[in-house]
Amino acid sequence: MTSAQVPTPRPYRVAVIGSGPSGLYTAEALLEGDPGIHVDIIDRLPAPYGLVRYGVAPDHLKMKSVIRALVTTFDDADRVRFLGNVHVGEGGIPGEALREHYHAVVHATGSAVDRDLGVPGEELTGSVGSGAFVSWYCGHPDASGPGPALDRPGVVVVGAGNVAIDVARVLARPAEDLAATDTHDAVLDELRGSAVTDVHVLVRRGPQHVKFTPAELRALAKLDDVEIRVHDDGLLAAGVPEPEERRMRQVVETLTEWAGTPPGAGGRRRLHLRFLRSPVRLLGADGRITGVEVERNEITADDRIRGTGETEVLDAGLVVRAIGYRGEPIGGLPFDAATGTVPHAAGRVVLGGEPLRGSYVAGWIKRGPTGVIGTNKGDGAETAGSVLADLPDLGTPPRPGGDAVPDRLREYGIEPVLWEDWLRLDAAEIGLGARRGGTDRVKIADRALMLDAARGTGARSS
Repeated sequence: MTSAQVPTPRPYRVAVIGSGPSGLYTAEALLEGDPGIHVDIIDRLPAPYGLVRYGVAPDHLKMKSVIRALVTTFDDADRVRFLGNVHVGEGGIPGEALREHYHAVVHATGSAVDRDLGVPGEELTGSVGSGAFVSWYCGHPDASGPGPALDRPGVVVVGAGNVAIDVARVLARPAEDLAATDTHDAVLDELRGSAVTDVHVLVRRGPQHVKFTPAELRALAKLDDVEIRVHDDGLLAAGVPEPEERRMRQVVETLTEWAGTPPGAGGRRRLHLRFLRSPVRLLGADGRITGVEVERNEITADDRIRGTGETEVLDAGLVVRAIGYRGEPIGGLPFDAATGTVPHAAGRVVLGGEPLRGSYVAGWIKRGPTGVIGTNKGDGAETAGSVLADLPDLGTPPRPGGDAVPDRLREYGIEPVLWEDWLRLDAAEIGLGARRGGTDRVKIADRALMLDAARGTGARSS
C-alpha cells in the first residue's frame, strides 16, 4: 500500500446539514454503521426536526409523534452534536469553510420553493404557495409575521395531494379545534377572525387520479360544522374505472359515498372538492385577488386531460397553490434546474460524471419532493452507506477536531444553539402549552424569542 492509499485514521467527522427526517435518518445510519464516526447535525433554525415540526399540520398529532423516534438520534452525546441557528452559505458560514472541518458533508436541506401555476394574475396579493402558507400556520420563524388575509368568504386551493387537503382542512375547521395543538397564538387569533365560508379545492384530473391518502380524505368528514361537497360532473355516479391500487380504490369509494350523501350537510362552512377543473386566470382589483377563472376539463379516450373552453369564476380573496416544490441550488454543488435536485449516484454528489469528493445528499434535494416521512429512512440509509464506504479514502480535513467548529462559527458571527439550548426552548414551549391548557406545547414562532428561550433569557409568549 502506498502512502497515498493509507486509510484515513478515525475518528471520522461528518456534518449533516439539515435536521429534518432525511438528515436525522442519515445521521442515525452513520452512527450505527461505524463506532468511530462523530456527526454534527447542523440546521439554520434554532429547533430540530425540520419538516415534522414545520411541515406537518398541527392537527396531525399522530404524524408528529414520529419525533419520539427521531430524537433518539441524539442519545449518544459523545458522538453526535446539534448545531442549530447555523446558516451555511451566503450570509452565514461559507460551505468551503465548513468543509475544512469534516471528512464528509451530507446536504439534507429539502425542497423549499413553491412551484408556480404559470397563469396570469399570479403576482396579485393573495396568491401564495402552500409552502409559505403551511410555514405560517406551523409557526415557522421565517413566516412569523401577519398571515394571508382571511377577510373574504372564498378561498381556492389548487392541488390533488395531501398538502392541498391539509391547507383546506385548516382553513375550514373551527379555530378552537386547533387550540388543542401546538398552533401559536397569532395564528389562532387570525383563524378565529376568519371570514372564510367556502374553501374550493381544484383538482385538474378526475376522482380516480387524486393523490390524497384515504386517511387524509376521511379526516375531512370529521370536521365540526363543515359540509363536504363533491363536484365531479357526475363521473362517480356513472362509475369510474376502478384503480389498481387499493389505496386509490378506497379514495374512490369514499368520494362516491360523499357525492351521494355529503358529510356535515348544513355546516356553517363548506369544503368543495372540484374535479376536472384548472385555474386559467387569477382575477383582481387594486392589486388584490378577487376571484379565479376556472376551466372545466375532460378525460379523452386515451386517458389524457384537455380543457373544454367552458369556464366559470369562483369568488376568492386567497389562492393557495399546492402543486409541488423544488429545491434551491447549494453553493459549490452542481444543480439540475429541471428536477430541482443535486445530481448524485447513491447519494454521492456527481459533477461531470465523477463523484465530488466528500459531498453527499439525502432527502428531497437528492430525489425530489416525493414520498412520505418514512421514505427518508431507506433514502438516508443509502446515502450513509456511500459515506461509510468512502470514509477511509477521503483523507484528513485541513482543520480536524470537533472542538474547533463552534469557534469557527463565531468567526462568522454565528452563535450556535446546542442540544442543551434546544432543551431549554423545548421546555419553554411545553410551559406555554401548560398555560394555555389542553395541549402539550405551544410553538414559539419568533426567532428572537426562540433564541431568548434557548439561552435562558425567557420567552413569555408565542
